[in-house]
Amino acid sequence: MHSPANRRRPPPPPPAAAHSPAYLHNDSVSHLFASAPRHSFPALHLVNSNFTSGTQLPPSSTRSQATMELRLSSADLERVIGKAIMSEEVGQMMVGYDDHSDQRSISLDDTSSTEESPDETRLSLEFTNDAFPYTGQRFATHDAAYEFYSEFAKRCGFSIRRHRTEGKDGVGKGLTRRYFVCHRAGNTPIKTLNENKPQRNRKSSRCGCQAYMRISKNTESGAPEWRVTGFANYHNHELLEPNQVRFLPAYRSISDTDKSRILMFAKTGISVQQMMRLMELEKCVESGFLPFTEKDVRNLLQSFRKIDPEDDSIDLLRMCRNIKDKDPNFQFEYALDSNNRLENIAWSYASSILSYEIFGDAVVFDTTHRLTAFDMPLGIWVGMNNYGMPCFFGCVLLREENLKSYSWALKAFWGFMNGKAPQTILTDQNMCLKEAIAMDMPTTKHALCIWMIVSKFPSWFNAVLGERYNEWKAEFYRLHNLEVIEDFELGWRDMVNSFGLHTNRHITSLFALRSLWALPYLRSHFFAGMTTTAHSKSINAFIQRFLSAQTRLAHFVEQVAVAVDFKDQAGEQQTMQQNIQNICLKTGAPMESHAATILTPFAFSRLQEQLVLAAHYASFQMEDGFLVRHHTKLEGGRKVYWVPREGMVSCSCHQFEFSGVLCRHALRVLSTGNCFQIPEKYLPLRWRRISTPSAKLLQTTSSDHAERVHLLQSMVSTLLTESAKSKERLDIATEQVSILLSRIREQPVSSP
Repeated sequence: MHSPANRRRPPPPPPAAAHSPAYLHNDSVSHLFASAPRHSFPALHLVNSNFTSGTQLPPSSTRSQATMELRLSSADLERVIGKAIMSEEVGQMMVGYDDHSDQRSISLDDTSSTEESPDETRLSLEFTNDAFPYTGQRFATHDAAYEFYSEFAKRCGFSIRRHRTEGKDGVGKGLTRRYFVCHRAGNTPIKTLNENKPQRNRKSSRCGCQAYMRISKNTESGAPEWRVTGFANYHNHELLEPNQVRFLPAYRSISDTDKSRILMFAKTGISVQQMMRLMELEKCVESGFLPFTEKDVRNLLQSFRKIDPEDDSIDLLRMCRNIKDKDPNFQFEYALDSNNRLENIAWSYASSILSYEIFGDAVVFDTTHRLTAFDMPLGIWVGMNNYGMPCFFGCVLLREENLKSYSWALKAFWGFMNGKAPQTILTDQNMCLKEAIAMDMPTTKHALCIWMIVSKFPSWFNAVLGERYNEWKAEFYRLHNLEVIEDFELGWRDMVNSFGLHTNRHITSLFALRSLWALPYLRSHFFAGMTTTAHSKSINAFIQRFLSAQTRLAHFVEQVAVAVDFKDQAGEQQTMQQNIQNICLKTGAPMESHAATILTPFAFSRLQEQLVLAAHYASFQMEDGFLVRHHTKLEGGRKVYWVPREGMVSCSCHQFEFSGVLCRHALRVLSTGNCFQIPEKYLPLRWRRISTPSAKLLQTTSSDHAERVHLLQSMVSTLLTESAKSKERLDIATEQVSILLSRIREQPVSSP
C-alpha cells in the first residue's frame, strides 16, 4: 500500500503561475465550504472519493436549484473545483483554485464541505452565508477586506499578511490595489555572511505558498469601494487544526489593558509563568487559552528594555535624585567613564543603613547575578536580622567584573555605612573580589559561601565520581563541619586517596582555599549562622523577588525598593507573631527562663537547643579550666575557661564566637557553677527582642545607662508576653501603659 503522500498527484500548473496542491482536513473543509456565499453559488459537499467516470457537470439552470445530487468522476470534480486532487485516504483532500484570469476555473462559491461515505461521492448543493471570498466581493475599506480574509484564513487553518500595494499618492488615485497572502508565501532570502555581524540563524516558515486575495479600488459608483479581483486558495503545506491555528502570531495579541497588568506584575518581581497563571484565573480561561503566550509576554518585557542605554542611565540617575529629594537618608553613588557614560552605580535605603548599624557585623556580598536585559553584573549586600530573616543593605550595578570595579563598589558601600566595615564578609569564589576585599577592608575576615561552592559540585565531580558522587559529598560535608584544623587536613588527605582525586584541579583549588571555606579555619569569627544551606535559600529567594522580571534600569530600582519594603513589612508581621506566641520552656532551668525574656524566639530556640544538650554532658574541673565531654565518652572533650568574677566564659569549640549563641559545654560549666543567669555579654544585642532604632540608641549610651535600658527592655518584653495571654490582661496593660507614657512625656529630656 502506498502512503497518502505518494498517492497524491501534483495539480496541473495554472496559466499564470505554478501553484502547489492545497492540504485541507475534511472537518476544516466541511466547516469552510458550508459557508459559501448564498447569493451566488451553491456549495459542494464531498461525501466520498469514489467517482463514476464520465459523469458530466449539470447545466447551469439545473445548478440553480436549492438542492440536488449528481455523480462525478475525479476528472470532472477536478474541473469543477479547479485542479482539486482527492486523496483516497479518509479525512484529507487537496484543493487548488485558479486566479481570476483562469477562464477554466469556477468561483470559490461553487465549493462547500466534505463528508465521507463508504460507497459514493455526492455533490449536495446548498445555499449558505457570505463567509467565503469570491471575485467581485465588495468592501468599504481595504482594512475591512483584510479583516474578512483574516477570519476566513483562521477558520481554514492559516494566517495572512499584507504583501504589496500598487498605486501612488500624487497621481490622483492614491492606493489602487492591495495583495494579501498566506503567511507562508514567498521564500527565505539567502543571507550573505558577515564576519563582523553575528548571524541569528532564525528558522523561517515560508515555503512559497501561492494562496492570496487581491483587492482593487473602484470609484465608478461615486463612493470609493474595494472589490476582490483575484483569489487563489492554493496551499503547498498542511493547514492547522482549530486548536493549533490560535498559536500563529497573527492571532496572538496583548491588549493595552493586559500590557498594563503585565508591566505591573513585572515591577513586583513575579515570574512570567506566575503572570500567565494569574491572568488565566482573572479571565476564567483554561490553562494555555490566553490570546498570547509566555513568549509574547517575554517579548513585551524585552521591548521595554530595548531603550537607548544612555537615556536609560539618565532616567536611573534622575530617579535616584528624586528619591534623595524625598528621603535625605537615601544614599547613592555613581561613576562615569571618560565618555560621560554610566559605569557603576550603588545605592542603599534609609532603613537598610539603620539595619546595618546593628546587623552589619556579618554580610553576604552576592555577585553571582546579572541583569540580563542590560548585561550588567549585579552585587547585593545582605545580612541577617535578630529574627533570622534576610535584611537588605545595598545594591551595586557594575559595567565590568574586575579589581577596579569591585574596589569602587566596596568603597561606595563603606561610605554609605559611615565608614563601618563588617567583621566578616561572605562572597563567591572570585579572585578579583578577594583581592579588592584584602585591599579595601583589611580588618574584615573574608570567607567563601559554602553553598555557592557546593552548587558547582555536580558539574565538577558528578562525571568524575559516578556512583560514588553522593558518598564523596557526604564525606566532604563531614570534613567541612569539623572543629580541629589538624583533623580536617588529615581527613582531606584520606578522602583524596580514597576517591583517587590527586590530579583533580577542583580538589586542588579547594584545598588551596581551605582557610576561606572550611569551618575549622572560620569558627573563631562571627558569621551569624549565614553559612548554613537553609539561610542561603532564604537569601536567594529574597534576591529572586526583584530578579525574575526586569524592565528598565530605573524600574529595577523600584523593584528593589518594593522587595525591600515587602521584606520589612513581612519581618514586622513575623516579629509581632513571634513576640505574642507563648514560649515553651523545656528544662525549667533559671537560665532558660531568663534568656526567654531577652532573646528573640529565633535566637532563643538555638540557645534552648544547647541548654537541652548540656544536660547530657559531664564537666571536670582542671587546673586551667574545665574539661567537658558527653557522658558516654571516656576520652576527648572541650576545654572551657570560666572566670566568675569577670563574668567571662569561653570554649575551645568557639561556637559563641561563630554564631553568637553559647555552646552546650559552656552552659554546662555555668550550670554546675551555680550560675542562674547567662552573663549579659553572652546575650548579644543583635539577638535581643529590640527594634533597630532602640538598639542603635543602646550602642551610643554609657554602660550604666545601657544596663538600665536593657533591664527596661527585658521588662517590656515580659509585659508583652504576659499581656497577650488573655483579653483582660491586654486591656489592663494597654490602659496602664497609656498612663505611664503620658507621665514619661511630661519629664524633660536630658543626655544619659
